[in-house]
Amino acid sequence: MLTYAELKEKSKEFLAATGLYPEEFEQILPVFAKELAAIVPPLEQTKGGQPRKRHKGAGPKERLGTAEDKLLFILVYQKIYPLQTMHGLQFGLSQPRANYWIHLLLPILQQSLAEMGMTPERDPQAVGESV
Repeated sequence: MLTYAELKEKSKEFLAATGLYPEEFEQILPVFAKELAAIVPPLEQTKGGQPRKRHKGAGPKERLGTAEDKLLFILVYQKIYPLQTMHGLQFGLSQPRANYWIHLLLPILQQSLAEMGMTPERDPQAVGESV
């Protein structure tokens, strides 16, 4: 199972998996984590904002437990664009769970990159002028 903690020490493999060096990943992470926190409620609350009835840690353990792992998950998906079943296998998730995370995290990644001014240029004239 891929995790940020294991992959961050392997710069070459990290680059191959995400298209970024660990230092670049670290620059995106705070913005991504802020955007993620605005959408995903804290562990003590449900999606509707109500207090949870179960104690913290009850129920199944989330495979993508940290913002780092969530960012790694979506960056790997963007880099290699695998079938959801295969992507889920890499991160220890079922296909429906991989689908859930892809659809939740992709807009957050796009918004984070836009906030940082790192979105791709869409105007071919502007690309030619910047080179």
